[in-house]
Amino acid sequence: MKRASKTLWMIFLCIVGLLPFCTQSLYAQSSFSIALLTYNGGGDWYANPSALPNLVAFCNQQLNTNIDQTVAEVNPGDQAIFNFPFVHMTGHGNVTFSAQERENLRTYLNHGGFLHIDDNYGMDPFVRREIQQLYPDKVLKPVPVNHPIYNTFYSFPEGLPKIHEHDGKPAEALGIFIEGELVLLYTYESDLGDGWEDADVHGDGEELRQKALKMGANIMGYALTGGY
Repeated sequence: MKRASKTLWMIFLCIVGLLPFCTQSLYAQSSFSIALLTYNGGGDWYANPSALPNLVAFCNQQLNTNIDQTVAEVNPGDQAIFNFPFVHMTGHGNVTFSAQERENLRTYLNHGGFLHIDDNYGMDPFVRREIQQLYPDKVLKPVPVNHPIYNTFYSFPEGLPKIHEHDGKPAEALGIFIEGELVLLYTYESDLGDGWEDADVHGDGEELRQKALKMGANIMGYALTGGY
């Protein structure tokens, strides 16, 4: 079911022209939307308000995609989540999913959806707890440096770039895999979302921001194509 659903997304992406073997003339014929995940528990799911719009603008400008500039907000328990091939989650604090939200989110991920969780610093123990409850029969695994997510559009031979320093730890990309395919990506000690924000928010240099945006484009590209 998972691979069949991803194949349907690939056919759609060929129509809109995102896949490299599709003609350039098809790029602007259709569009799709991405979403920001809302959640309970008290954490600030709304952190980094300019991050996703800037990532969308980067992809549209640099990769000639046609992603809707308006980023939706969606709850993990809402059926509307199935309208979005890419969902992003961030924040600094506590996260809690209800049993119904976990069931709906798991169904979404098992049937072609993709969730990127970016720790904005402080949500790590809560995210790991919720992921364990979401997939109790699986463990978060490091995403190896030869994984296609590091080469979808831009090359990152050393793996996930580190954008902001917090605890002196290396940046980590961890994932949940279904039938060998990455469906949930957790980026920890990297703070990609801060790098996507407007330049004056954190004062990051352009080189650092470009690294964050290019890695973000890779993640979105992988989410939409499965690395093909």
